Amino acid sequence: MSHLLILLGLVLILLGLFWGPLTRLGLGRLPGDIVIERENFRLCIPVTSAVLVSVALSLLLGLIRLFLGR
Repeated sequence: MSHLLILLGLVLILLGLFWGPLTRLGLGRLPGDIVIERENFRLCIPVTSAVLVSVALSLLLGLIRLFLGR
């Protein structure tokens, strides 16, 4: 369990480091992403971006499992 938590922490750190370049790709501004803007408030719900990232990670993990033979 501790290895899983350490791995999750490292993934979150890497995601934070690459957040700037990832936003330049258009993630968070795709059609289907919900953005609510008020005077002093902005709420972003990246529905489409989350689905796209989920599909990409599922494909990547599937390929890794295929090549490792598990």
